Amino acid sequence: MKHIILACFVTVLFSCQNNAQANKNQEAVINAKPIEVPIKNGKAKAYFASGCFWCVEAIYESVKGVDEVINGYSGGHTKNPTYEASNTGKTGHAEAVEVIYDPKIVSFETLVDAYFGSQNVTQVNGQGNDRGSQYRSIIFFQNDAQKQIILKKKEALAKKLNAKIAAEVYPFQKFWVAEDYHQNYERLHPENSYIQNVSIPRLNRFKATFPKEFLKDSH
Repeated sequence: MKHIILACFVTVLFSCQNNAQANKNQEAVINAKPIEVPIKNGKAKAYFASGCFWCVEAIYESVKGVDEVINGYSGGHTKNPTYEASNTGKTGHAEAVEVIYDPKIVSFETLVDAYFGSQNVTQVNGQGNDRGSQYRSIIFFQNDAQKQIILKKKEALAKKLNAKIAAEVYPFQKFWVAEDYHQNYERLHPENSYIQNVSIPRLNRFKATFPKEFLKDSH
């Protein structure tokens, strides 16, 4: 019995050490200076994490002024994360999207409104049945102006709902593009059971409540 207890203690000890190391690395990410992505050919980029990126991709592609949405990983402390690695929860990354948009048509502020308007804002580490740190909600800012927009909207929403808003606020550092088979997933796989039962209903809930003047006729 003592051997079992000792073995368990050692396992927990090393587990705690590993987590402490991961937390230390993650703190460096959270406290880093944000990197600003320059506007190119009149198009800007914004980054969001809000559960499964298949769902979030479809949501942002329904917003006017959004040209393209790319699925990937961000917010972690490891390089070249993969789907399998991020799913372990050990890389610090969350499934995220890169939103390529025309700032003359849609503002960053509206994209943040779409973010909060398309999720369960109080659910920690996930959306619906997709649970784990890889599905946590994060909004990434590239400069102080964006940070202030995010914080003010988050604070206002918390007061309105009288609840704690789960979304974390990170300085943007790096976006890692996900594997090819994750791109345009909702559009290419409409027959997929997850798409039919989770992604499309989530998209429809968003479109039913978000101001129509900001939505495309189709996506």
